Amino acid sequence: MTLAAMYKSDYVQTLDQHSQTNLNSSWMNDKGAWVTNVLIVVLIKFFFGIIPGISPELSWSMTTLTYNVGSYVMFHAVTGVPFEFSQGAYDGITLWEQIDGGEQFTATRKYLTTVPIVLFLVSTHYTHYAPSVFFVNLVLTVINLIAKLPAMHQVRLFDINQKVASADEDLEY
Repeated sequence: MTLAAMYKSDYVQTLDQHSQTNLNSSWMNDKGAWVTNVLIVVLIKFFFGIIPGISPELSWSMTTLTYNVGSYVMFHAVTGVPFEFSQGAYDGITLWEQIDGGEQFTATRKYLTTVPIVLFLVSTHYTHYAPSVFFVNLVLTVINLIAKLPAMHQVRLFDINQKVASADEDLEY
């Protein structure tokens, strides 16, 4: 694929993305989605809290780990949209890149960046700063936060989630 063809396909994809509302990510701007996010954290904590043999310290740590892994998969690992309304305009980008049309530092993005940090601080406090648990929580939280940085926008490490070129994009114009 030539450089000109690559720019043309990116330009056409950008036009397609801005031509209609993205139903896959527009719901993230609703305050109800923010409340649901908190409710999910509370339910995860409740679930781990009622399992016999799991201490409150471990349940907070497991809540943080579960939330970080789940949000990483949801926002940064899965690309495209689950329904066919966009005609492939969002096929190569993750949900995080779709939120607010890719605009950085919006209220939704700030909120979704703050939640893992708060969970990390709470779990660290409740585990009494135990080094092994602190390290595990820190590593997963940092991985989750690095994926949210503006410098990582549409960056694919180790060719994971690389957009596969279609037959139309291979043609030279």
